Amino acid sequence: MKERQLLKNIKQLKLKYFGHVVRHNNLEKLCLEGAVEGRRGRGRPRRRWTQDIADWLGFSVREASILAQDRDGFRSAVWEATSYKDPP
Repeated sequence: MKERQLLKNIKQLKLKYFGHVVRHNNLEKLCLEGAVEGRRGRGRPRRRWTQDIADWLGFSVREASILAQDRDGFRSAVWEATSYKDPP
């Protein structure tokens, strides 16, 4: 049970931070949206931070960025993404 609550808190904080960053024009947003130049290393592509956001919210990252501009709408999407409907 504690493990589940910890994961819920991490998920919630990560989503809230994403909303905070995309509402501002600063270096953090540029780093989040920017692409690194150069060649990619060999092997399986690494999971990106934004892929978690898209999976949890059920939107693409671009759609989530647009939704984050509406604070109340984004807050309800975060609440819905982090609430557990059916306990196992």
